[in-house]
Order: sequence, then structure tokens, then C-alpha cells
Amino acid sequence: MHNILVTGGAGYIGSHTCLALSREGFTPIVLDNLTNGHLEFVRWGPFEKGDVRDRRRLDEIFLAYRPAAIIHFAGLIEVSDSISNPIAFFDNNISGSLTLLAAALSAGVDALVFSSTCATYGIPAHTPMSESHPQLPISPYGRSKLIVEQILAELSKYKEFRSVCLRYFNAAGAEPKNALGEWHDPETHVIPLAIEAAKGMRSHFKIFGSDYPTSDGTCIRDYVHVMDLADAHVRAVKYLLSGGKSISLNLGTGKGTSVKELIEAVESVSGKPLPIERALRRDGDPPELVADNSVAGKILGWSPQHDFKSIIDSAWQWHSRAEI
Repeated sequence: MHNILVTGGAGYIGSHTCLALSREGFTPIVLDNLTNGHLEFVRWGPFEKGDVRDRRRLDEIFLAYRPAAIIHFAGLIEVSDSISNPIAFFDNNISGSLTLLAAALSAGVDALVFSSTCATYGIPAHTPMSESHPQLPISPYGRSKLIVEQILAELSKYKEFRSVCLRYFNAAGAEPKNALGEWHDPETHVIPLAIEAAKGMRSHFKIFGSDYPTSDGTCIRDYVHVMDLADAHVRAVKYLLSGGKSISLNLGTGKGTSVKELIEAVESVSGKPLPIERALRRDGDPPELVADNSVAGKILGWSPQHDFKSIIDSAWQWHSRAEI
């Protein structure tokens, strides 16, 4: 069918999206500098090592593959790292996106799906959060993503460059049948941390805050299966290729899970109690983040197909079989 350039396609969500693209007849062209990605995750199309800040490399790839659209995952994602090193995030996430967009316009490519985040909203004024919620990010990471969204809006207005900005809530789960899963080094994401503690790879799992105004005192988050996210990206590509206009969409389940409920789910799949340590709240952690995903359903026909149990089960399978 069509070639689709997938920047950051060797990473967690990117690799799962490449699998989903291939199942729909697309050929994913992976561009990744392998800083956080894994070459083992590139199996459904050509791999090109490179950085989105390298204009010459981008021009070579656009000329060689002539992609019909771009899915842009490449960038730094750790919120805490963005606070300690904001310049690196602005360089990677904003400068890299600008270079990619300039190369795309030069090559005549006018459609891009952008990996954005609910972190652009900042502290929620209410939940569930719709796309009209004020965007007031509280970290350089969230700010960098919002700035790219704003750039894309300007390009849509003045250059007829169309984009779909997908604001993820908490990506989770795995596709263990194809040896894909959540693999960060060092690991900072909550479900892998809990599973590693259950498997004895860590001494304990740390709960940050037990005094939130929630049903059990712990934070509530909206966890969405990575294959549901991948499906949304494929649908967004099809939407743009069929002439769809620029839009921003939330991707979440609309249901929240507390840290305590997460612990109970991991204990259930592992068959043993999870060693835990309680700590103070972290600055900037809101009590609850839950998506209103209704617009994605209307525009893309998308709805999440995996519940929280299947997220935990798939993540457990991945961590049990992956030799990483």
C-alpha cells in the first residue's frame, strides 16, 4: 500500500504501531537513533538509523522512500528528566520536530500523526478531561509537546499541512506474542516497576502518596493498552490519507485505576504479595487523570478493546518471557 515514515519506531509505542501498520498493509519505515529504542523491535519494514535533527539524513530518507505520511514518536519523554535538563528536551522535541517538518514540506509530504500527551493539560481542573480542557503544562516535557502542537496548528492554517495530535494518557501493556513490550533503561514506568518488584528484580515497589482525595488515598490514572494506542495511530493515518482535517484527540479508556488497585492486580497475576514502601507525594502529581475519549470515537471510530486486567496480564507475560 503506502510507505509510512515512523520516527522513533524502535521505541515502545512506535514498535507496536509498526506491527499494527503492517497488519493493515502499510510498510513502516523506521527512523530511530537507538538512544532509547531497540533494534530488536524493528521487524516490519526497513530501518534507517538517524536523528530527526539531521536534515541531510531526513532528505535522504524522504527521497528514498517517498512516504505518504509520517508518524512522529521521536523525542524525550521522562518528565523528571525534563525538569533537570530542559534544554535537552527543547532541543530534541521542538528542534527535532521543526527539522522534520521542514524536510517533510520540502518533500511534499503533508500529513503527520503526532505523539502528544495529556501532560499538555497540566493539573486537571476537572475529570474526565476533554480536548477543550485548558492546556497549562507544568513540566518542560509537557511544554515541549504543547509547542509542537501549536506549530502544527500554524502549519495547518498557513501551509495546508494536516496533522492529528494524539494526547495519550498512560500507555501500558505489551504484545508478547510478537516479543514486544515496555523496555526502558533505567525503568521508570509504574507497571514495569511493580512487576519487577513482584518478580524479585527490585527490593520493593514505592507508593508516592497515600493521602490523596481519592477512594483509597492513592493516585488514579487512566491506563490504555499499547495496542489500542497503535490502532489509533493507524486509524489516524487512514483519516489523513482520506483527506481528514487537522485535529487533536485524547487517547484513554475513560476509566481510572488507583495505585492500590494496580498493586492488587499485580499481586493477583504473580500469586504473591508485592513488597511496598510508602513515600511522600511527588511535586506536580495530580490526584486523578482520566480521559474523555469520546471525540476519538466519533472522528476515528476508535475505542479501547483491552481492559486493565488484560494490560497487566500482557505486561506480566512480556516480563516473564523477555530476555532483556
